[in-house]
Amino acid sequence: MLSLIQKFNRLLIKMLEITVILVMGFLVIDVLWGVFSRYVLHNQSPWTEELATMLLIWVSLLGAAIGFIRGSHLGVDYFVGKLSKRKQVIGQIIVYMLVAFFASLAMIYGGTRLAVLTFQLAQISPAMQLNVGYVYLAVPISGFFILIFSIETIIKNAAYLLNKSNNE
Repeated sequence: MLSLIQKFNRLLIKMLEITVILVMGFLVIDVLWGVFSRYVLHNQSPWTEELATMLLIWVSLLGAAIGFIRGSHLGVDYFVGKLSKRKQVIGQIIVYMLVAFFASLAMIYGGTRLAVLTFQLAQISPAMQLNVGYVYLAVPISGFFILIFSIETIIKNAAYLLNKSNNE
């Protein structure tokens, strides 16, 4: 069961990484075009700055999910390192449960409500004439990835504790 979840998560992570690479590539091309059109053509495209902002939001939120998945987020582990392995695992389970709660409530639920409300109100960006709800979809999508990884980590740590207690 855990192996199947891990394989599914690895596939999701790979898709997420490819998406971030592509969005970052589009962001670079957009900014380069904005600079070129402003300084060489002397007529900046009106949509480049708005698109750059939207793409940066997506890259930031999806990149934060990748950072969380890789364990690259900030953490203070000085005191945690002084605990026994069992207490470290229990602490990690508690932390990932809190993260899963936040990702579920604030990012997925709240982000989805925000995006849906924005779609319903038909809030349109000025230069690109794009519904801003598409930008806000980055919040629940990144929250989904953070939630999935949190659940995987909770299951792994719980399995470790169960195996450890069965071996003792």
